[in-house]
Amino acid sequence: MGNSNIKQHIETAQKTGACQLCKLGLKEFPEDLQRLTKNLRTLDLSENKIPLIPPVIGSFSVLKNVNLSKNRLESLPTEFGNLKKLESLSLENNCLTSLPESLSKLSCLRTLNLSDNRLKLFPKQVCALRQLDALDLSKNKITILPEDLEQCQAIELNLNQNQISGLPESLTSCPRLKVLRVEENCLGISAFSPRIMKESNIALLAVEGNVFDMKAFNNLDGYDEYMERYTATKKKFN
Repeated sequence: MGNSNIKQHIETAQKTGACQLCKLGLKEFPEDLQRLTKNLRTLDLSENKIPLIPPVIGSFSVLKNVNLSKNRLESLPTEFGNLKKLESLSLENNCLTSLPESLSKLSCLRTLNLSDNRLKLFPKQVCALRQLDALDLSKNKITILPEDLEQCQAIELNLNQNQISGLPESLTSCPRLKVLRVEENCLGISAFSPRIMKESNIALLAVEGNVFDMKAFNNLDGYDEYMERYTATKKKFN
């Protein structure tokens, strides 16, 4: 029954360019998907039990949206970097401990969700993604951010629920960063330097649940300058 169900989905996808195979209890990447390498634009394999993605994924030359959330992935193949048209990649709620270097080649990627994995290091590959708008690294095990973060192009960076104890001053130089979420980490008040508060483009800092009280945050050197940016753009935020 499951097999015929998959074939039916794939036949539909040959016409529509979108294949929805979520919540089917799949334990492997369906081989029949290879019939769609030239025309598949959207692939949803979320909420299955898939432990690995085969190298053939790199052959899906027109893929724009991939959802692999809520599976059992521990790694991604190098061939993922071949998906030059990919715009959205969701990998939340897996078991990833690292990402392939080739991920830096996803030049059209706009949203990348890596929430709820097992990453201990900030994946520096993402700093090469020039079109990246939103990067979600919440609910991982990241303890430190790299000093050279100024290349990161993200507009919104979500680092909630990690184990981060410091913020590099290079955040000040991130050209597009407007929203920084660092709730429920291990940050002391000294992490928010005058430079970050005064000179960055960040207009929304979500900081609750760290090792300081909000009164101390409100008294920071540079808080007034931060609030000016926040007030100027608050209409864009819910």
